[in-house]
Amino acid sequence: MAGESPSAYILHHLQNLTYGRHPDGTWGFAHSAKEATEMGFMAINVDTMAWSIVLGVFFLWLFRRAAVNFSMDKPGKLQCAIEAIFELVDGSVSSTFQGKSALVAPLAFTLFCWILLMNAMDIIPVDFLPEFFKLFGVEHMKVVPTTDVNATFGMALAVFALMLFYSVKIKGLGGFVAELAFHPFGKWMLPFNLVLETVSLLAKPLSLSLRLWGNLFAGELIFLLIAALLPFWAEPFLSVPWAIFHILVIALQAYIFMMLTVAYLNMSHQVEH
Repeated sequence: MAGESPSAYILHHLQNLTYGRHPDGTWGFAHSAKEATEMGFMAINVDTMAWSIVLGVFFLWLFRRAAVNFSMDKPGKLQCAIEAIFELVDGSVSSTFQGKSALVAPLAFTLFCWILLMNAMDIIPVDFLPEFFKLFGVEHMKVVPTTDVNATFGMALAVFALMLFYSVKIKGLGGFVAELAFHPFGKWMLPFNLVLETVSLLAKPLSLSLRLWGNLFAGELIFLLIAALLPFWAEPFLSVPWAIFHILVIALQAYIFMMLTVAYLNMSHQVEH
């Protein structure tokens, strides 16, 4: 961070590589947070999208490799690790989801592993990849997709869409609307029920996305504060212990997102009489 104030250093590292249309009509990358905001809704955070796709492809490649090399007699370390994750997810889904769906368990497994990989990018030293991409003229580079609220909200919206789909499929459109209108206080309190249940329904994707984003963003900010405020020789004394503790946060937040997804889908499958 030579030549930079701590605040400038932190703001630079919190800036996404945003591509969109400038107010003057030209297309290009934003050079500041203000420029990114001026680009409007159609701007895209290229680094978030790229790292999400790269980690998704890595996830598919890694698990396919484990499947191809599967062995009952001599399981490798990768196979044992994946089997442990599978048993964790399968046990959690079995104890939480009471409906019948071939999608929920694979979805939970995919979400947990993908989010875990995205969260794990936070363990990489904060300057390593941004400085590497600077060699190729890339001014900004955020490598933890889950520190971008757009990514976490996008996943939460996909879960929300599944919630609505299964609610209508299992309960019928009339049953779904009746649940919003008549629960929890009966038909005589219909307006109040409708407001209460609608707010509760819309709060689910918001809480799902903001919980994951907030915890990972806070963790990244602490790493940046350590790097910005401490001399180089003193950084390991705080960054290493925080990284060890942060590993727990990384895994826990992936698990919480998965479990809330399963719980919400279970609620969508429950028919009240």
